[in-house]
Amino acid sequence: MVFEKITEQDSHYRHLEKMELGKLLANINLEDQTVAASVAKAIPDITRLAEAVSDKMLMGGRLFYIGAGTSGRLAVVDASECPPTYGVPYGLVNAIIAGGDRAITNAVEFAEDDERQGWLDLQAHRISPADVVIGIAASGTTPYVIGALNACRRHGITTGSIACNPGSPVSEAADYPVEVVVGPEFVTGSTRMKSGTAQKLVLNMISTSVMIQLGRVEDNKMVNMQLSNEKLIERGTKMLMEKTGISDHEKAKAQLLEHGSVRKAAEALKTNDR
Repeated sequence: MVFEKITEQDSHYRHLEKMELGKLLANINLEDQTVAASVAKAIPDITRLAEAVSDKMLMGGRLFYIGAGTSGRLAVVDASECPPTYGVPYGLVNAIIAGGDRAITNAVEFAEDDERQGWLDLQAHRISPADVVIGIAASGTTPYVIGALNACRRHGITTGSIACNPGSPVSEAADYPVEVVVGPEFVTGSTRMKSGTAQKLVLNMISTSVMIQLGRVEDNKMVNMQLSNEKLIERGTKMLMEKTGISDHEKAKAQLLEHGSVRKAAEALKTNDR
């Protein structure tokens, strides 16, 4: 049976260059509205993958994303936002992109075609069976990602995948595959569009649910976020006032800055009240 890339099929829309701008934007938006419904169909598989990630990380393991091009860049965005948002150490959630850091902003020719390099890049981080690796590939056929997942399996490392074609090779290489089939792109083959949106949604779901499982959220608040700018300090001050009943804004802010997080400040205040 020949593997069919739905992500490469012709767009349902023709003569885009002749389309009036408002209509162009409306049609892009119409296509985008289908993405969330496609993600919803994959929730059972996303759940299984998120559970596997949580189990590994609760036992002290790390999460690695690995991808190329748009998929790799989306992985970098998700991984890089975990420390400031949830206060976890850098290196707990990692993103590996084909071609290295230069590929974040510049295309690195043929980097995704090297089937051996993905595993070598993971080895540089001393990957082990304590960790979990999620390969991200819209097409589901990226050699860099598939090679890395196959090598992980040979070394007893748990694997997951996120793809946008059904029955893809990357899914076959993963213990916990996720496939979000969004159909042909508005611009034929431009998987940075619906496929990229789908991948971003799934990554949001995985990292957010895992961080909640790790105890990095209380109620619905980011109580461990890094206080890296005035906006976050103000947000944290309001959280602390709400959590502890402090009515003095400046006192709450001082306590927050002294202890470094809403959680630590609240715990310190609770101890002092005893």
